[in-house]
Amino acid sequence: MSAVPKKRLTAEEYLEFERGSEIKHEFYNGRIYAMAGAKRRHNLIALNIGSEIRTHLKGRNCEAYPSDMRIYIPRFGLYTYPDVSVVCGKPEFQDAVLDTLLNPVLLIEILSDSTESYDRGKKFQHYRSIESLQEYVLVSQNEARIEKYIRQGDGFWVLSEAVGVDSSIMFESIDCPISLAEVYDKIDFEEPEEDEAE
Repeated sequence: MSAVPKKRLTAEEYLEFERGSEIKHEFYNGRIYAMAGAKRRHNLIALNIGSEIRTHLKGRNCEAYPSDMRIYIPRFGLYTYPDVSVVCGKPEFQDAVLDTLLNPVLLIEILSDSTESYDRGKKFQHYRSIESLQEYVLVSQNEARIEKYIRQGDGFWVLSEAVGVDSSIMFESIDCPISLAEVYDKIDFEEPEEDEAE
């Protein structure tokens, strides 16, 4: 595994380092931040929601990616890894390696105790600067709850949510209804889980 550089890096140096690394790192303001792996509940939810989206997108001009697809946000110089990202139309990448997406329409983050404030705050602020982005979704691990933010024509973002395994929510950017029963399949909220290592 590559050691994390101590000095500030350029974006080019970060990409060279990251592409040779065995673990993922976010990059912001010249610094890299290691991302530890997720645990069982996070992984089950990510696969469940990604599978529902993939099935819905069959035959459509959209692609869904898991958390290994890096997103670059030029306005802030942030490189990050959403849990699920979707692009419709022609995907645009930073370079010929095709591992850094520039034009997602939908980004999904699965919340954990250690990342929730960042995902709701600064990261969402950065995501809002992506011109192509139409929808941002936050998925709870601790209860059956999905929140979504939809970009309006005037640039404002409107929040709505679905709560409970008997409810569903529509991802409007891809016209995809999602059942929370499917998202939380095999999740037992009564079962204790150690703090997420993310």
